[in-house]
Amino acid sequence: MGEDLTKVKHVVCAGPHYQRLEDEPNPDDHREHIEPWLSALLQAEHVNLLVGSGLTTAIARAAGAPLVDMKPPDFNYEYAEAVQQAALVSAEKLGRGRRPNIEDYVRAIRELIGGLRILAHSARSTGNGDRLAESAAKLLPDWERALDGMLASFLGKVLATERGIRESFIGQGRPERAEHLRRLLGGFLLPFASRAAARERLHIFTTNYDRLIEFGCDLLGLRVLDRFVGNLLPVFRSFRLGVDLHYNPPGIRGEPRYLEGVVRLTKLHGSVDWRQQVGPSGRLEIHRCGVPFGAPDDHPELPQRPGEQLLIYPNPAKDVETLEYPYAELFRDFAAACCRPNTVVVTYGYGFGDDHVNRVLRDMLTIPSTHLVLISFDWADGRVSNFLNQVAREGQTTVLVGPHFGHLETLVTHYLPKPAIDRTTWRMVELLNRRMRPQVDAADRTKESPKGGGEEE
Repeated sequence: MGEDLTKVKHVVCAGPHYQRLEDEPNPDDHREHIEPWLSALLQAEHVNLLVGSGLTTAIARAAGAPLVDMKPPDFNYEYAEAVQQAALVSAEKLGRGRRPNIEDYVRAIRELIGGLRILAHSARSTGNGDRLAESAAKLLPDWERALDGMLASFLGKVLATERGIRESFIGQGRPERAEHLRRLLGGFLLPFASRAAARERLHIFTTNYDRLIEFGCDLLGLRVLDRFVGNLLPVFRSFRLGVDLHYNPPGIRGEPRYLEGVVRLTKLHGSVDWRQQVGPSGRLEIHRCGVPFGAPDDHPELPQRPGEQLLIYPNPAKDVETLEYPYAELFRDFAAACCRPNTVVVTYGYGFGDDHVNRVLRDMLTIPSTHLVLISFDWADGRVSNFLNQVAREGQTTVLVGPHFGHLETLVTHYLPKPAIDRTTWRMVELLNRRMRPQVDAADRTKESPKGGGEEE
């Protein structure tokens, strides 16, 4: 688009329909353009959904649940200013400007802890450590406790948001709110998830640590396929087989059909129920623990040392292999799913603040047959506009930005298409077309007949 769009409140670009609006849009003026355009895009060969924190924020606000605060606490230890500066540099590299969040601080503190461990180990191994090594040995446990405390506080905030959402869905004293929330979450997921079984499954990617997507899939009865294998203690596996489900229709033998309502899920930044711990094999494994949605703060499955066990990005790496695992596998899945012909990626609530994700989307758009649908509540401090100007692929991008288009209820009610497997609507349209065709043909013949050519009355 080549311009600063942040000065415009609402922008809609859906195929030939392009408008920039300052006032509140009227859904009747845009639905007839947006809904069929999105319906056509969701029939692509490959469809991926990238969800950011905006979905959790929208559902939490509708449920009256507390929002997750990504701001880190203050630190009073030595090198606190160095950690602050490193977090600022990390935020700038990832495209967030000078607004670091908890991920940037986690990354900076882990790097500091790694350096302190090297110095402290040198002092213990040689026995004649200098003043710097001795200082490092004293500071190391302080920063380890600071990291544990920061992650424990963040984990508590995520679980508090989940608890608020769960309680509202249960409908304690507010059944009308519970019904509204079910309609919102279901109305958002179903248009993407209900693809025809003959097509490739929807692949959902999320940068969130919470389990709202899993909660919604359970609510809708969707079957989720991910890299975890096992029942009692699911383990993350490196291999990604195309394991799918099918059934035999009654009375038909030898012709299995794929099961509807199956999706793939990849959590790019990990999850609050992922742990790195020693498994039954005697080796360190990535486990998905049995932490309920919105578990209490004293749940026994919560980690005692979040800095060592909680597997959220950036991970608690101790060597090169764990530094890349499992996140390298997850991002390989993301790149493989997006960067191929005839692919559509829909983003919702993603603020384009992770350059490692943006890089994949930029590479995807170099393939002419791919398409990006960008739905956002705002311009995310200009990051959304900057991304669109960088890729400069107007013909391959659909943009729905603004408080109107990004509002979850408005999006679900007016703009998202009906599920793709809704055969009843298609049959009704075909039946009406067949009934109207004789009338249209008769009208056309009347118009084509020459005037005055009939018999006189």
